[in-house]
Amino acid sequence: MANGFSSTTITNGLQDDESITSPLLLLRRSTSNTTSQIAIVGSNPCPIESLDYEIIENDIFKQDWRSQNKFQIFQYISMKWILCFIIGIVVSLIGFFNNLAIENIAGVKFVIISNMMFTNRYWAAFFIFAAANLGLTLFAVLITTLIAPETTGSGIPEVKAYLNGVDAPAIFSFRTLLIKIVGTIAAVSSSLNVGKAGPMVHTGACIAALTCQGGSKKYGLTWKWFRFFNNDRDRRDLVTCGSAAGIAAAFRAPVGGVLFALEEMASWWRSALLWRAFFSTAVVAILLRGLTDICLSGKCGPFGTGGLIMFDVTEADITYHLIDVPPVLLLGVIGGIAGGLYNFLLGKILRLYNLINEKGTIYKVLLACTVSIITSCLLFGLPWFASCRPCPADASEPCPTIGRSGNYKNFQCQPNEYNELASLFFNTNDDAIKNLFSKDTDTEFHPTSVLIFFITCFFLSVFSYGIVAPVGLFIPIIVTGASYGRLVGLLIGSTSNLNHGLFAVLGAASLLGGSMRMTVSLCVILLELTNNLLLLPLIMLVLLVSKTVADAFNGNVYDQIMKFKGFPYLETHAEPYMRQLTVSDVVSGPLRVFNGIELVANIVHVLKTTGHNGFPVVDEPPYSDAPVLYGLILRSHLITLLKKKAFYVTPTVTDVDAVEKFSSNDFAKQGLGSAEKIEDIELTEEEMEMFVDLHPFTNASPYTVVETMSLAKALTLFRGVGLRHLLVVPKTSGRLSVVGILTRHDFMPEHILGLHPLLARSKWKRLRLKFPLWDKLFSSSSD
Repeated sequence: MANGFSSTTITNGLQDDESITSPLLLLRRSTSNTTSQIAIVGSNPCPIESLDYEIIENDIFKQDWRSQNKFQIFQYISMKWILCFIIGIVVSLIGFFNNLAIENIAGVKFVIISNMMFTNRYWAAFFIFAAANLGLTLFAVLITTLIAPETTGSGIPEVKAYLNGVDAPAIFSFRTLLIKIVGTIAAVSSSLNVGKAGPMVHTGACIAALTCQGGSKKYGLTWKWFRFFNNDRDRRDLVTCGSAAGIAAAFRAPVGGVLFALEEMASWWRSALLWRAFFSTAVVAILLRGLTDICLSGKCGPFGTGGLIMFDVTEADITYHLIDVPPVLLLGVIGGIAGGLYNFLLGKILRLYNLINEKGTIYKVLLACTVSIITSCLLFGLPWFASCRPCPADASEPCPTIGRSGNYKNFQCQPNEYNELASLFFNTNDDAIKNLFSKDTDTEFHPTSVLIFFITCFFLSVFSYGIVAPVGLFIPIIVTGASYGRLVGLLIGSTSNLNHGLFAVLGAASLLGGSMRMTVSLCVILLELTNNLLLLPLIMLVLLVSKTVADAFNGNVYDQIMKFKGFPYLETHAEPYMRQLTVSDVVSGPLRVFNGIELVANIVHVLKTTGHNGFPVVDEPPYSDAPVLYGLILRSHLITLLKKKAFYVTPTVTDVDAVEKFSSNDFAKQGLGSAEKIEDIELTEEEMEMFVDLHPFTNASPYTVVETMSLAKALTLFRGVGLRHLLVVPKTSGRLSVVGILTRHDFMPEHILGLHPLLARSKWKRLRLKFPLWDKLFSSSSD
């Protein structure tokens, strides 16, 4: 029978993920491990659960493994590479389509406004500009709010949490993919200071997850070859490849995409995964190269040559000397401080927006519309404060720009003049980056105009990210960093050998490093973006300095967002105070245990009265000389046994023939749809009094730790192997055979410090610079 004995294990310890931290949902936590399994996925609170990366070595698995032949092994290996190829093809096509749609929608909008400005219809131009932006924003917000709220934001925190072992419903569904694509196009085309690179990571992950699912069981559209991928381990690897392909498609940076997945996204990495991720991004790069050549021939609409084509924007021959190092160091310091401030403000704004958004759909729409109107007013109004400048005689393109994207926007100026602020504001972010990165344009912008552009972009990017729409941070941070880099170049460029376009590239690198705290991947992405290997030493230096400075203030922007949303992310390192604790210090009772041969009624009762997802199986006399831990059985496997009605009238050990009636597919994890529930299974009273032999279906070799093991060492094992449940066994004999179960939530600092509050005041704290007055000012404004 099911034993509800008291032991030292967590109350939700077997629960799906076993309790999740959600600071945006619950700012104060209880000391007991009873928090709900909820996190903010996209914009709405959703139930989440852990993923099972551990191989369940039961009799069914062993039987299936023995029956595999060489051809099935070849199928499995070849299908991995085929799926990576498909992921690369689909992601590159979607990335190209996104870019083409954004450039043409925004381009047509800007041309219509420019033509109206040319005929002095300024007020009409403003109202059409604001109305177009408002309409696109409203469309993006409505489809996101009403159809797929999980697409809100970039999606990188959700994908990163998934690769760490945290799953949430619908984050990789086809509906999510569709709304992510359409919503991103509408939001970025609406002139909001948001980007499309982050959503491309989520898009790539969706494509990977949908591809390895192999169709839909609901509609009977499945391919038996895909049965190999009905597990979390292979899905995790393919989602990693998809996220790498997403960055590669956004920036045409295949190597940068692989390094981004390695440095920022993946929690588990190995050489085989590196090869497949590289293969996926190589497919993306090759296909995008061919599609870009088509656009260069003029077959992609009047604005099809923008966006992805951001190469060769700096001088091919760059010379720099020791005297140029101090300005680069200055850029790194400024980028670190600005990046820390950016992350701090973004955190405050996200908390404030969450308070607004949780009031209902109408508030979400009003918030987004307010941001859109303010953005339109600033983009249209600020260029009026810039003076008109005569077109340069040696301009590399027609000046002023009429009817297309370019560096020289006429706005309200005379025919042979251009408005420098309009050249930055009245463009897509991609074209603004290209203008700032461009070589031989040292006299194109005035320092005052660049300063106005920098301040505007900085705050608009902070205030635009929190709206309920698929929006990213990458491109806005690059634009903002490039603007202040250009400003530094204008102010001190006369004392340096570096041109202003190179200062803009280094400024973008410094703000990216200061906000996202990545080094290697950002360095390679920027090198592939600018197509100039000579920038490598300077970009390396500025990234190292900016990250070092910013780390003194706060953490990675995506890690902060994950924490705000409530995802229980397991870090690679253990907190020092974990070495002062043993595993028995963080587990609590009661624990539900099954016997090796169990009564059906007891199984049903436990499944209906608990949310646990794993149960120890213990053999007791007469099936063993003394109580002994046999293994661990999953909730989903118990439901399968009840559904298949593998019952016996008397307590009987299952014979070999009975086991052969089952296959590994019967116990394979469900696809992206909802899993079966115990409430859906109907049993008669006679069946409830029957028995089930759990031995063949129990993982007989689960990972266990002794109760005196340090919590830090247990965390290393738990995260390194990718576990969902870690059994705790007693140090001495003569006691219960299992003490408790460790789950993800037991390693969360909030839970540990709740149980042992004195550790919070210990000396083991990370060095951070604090600004109490600044914190008090912003915390009071968001209360």
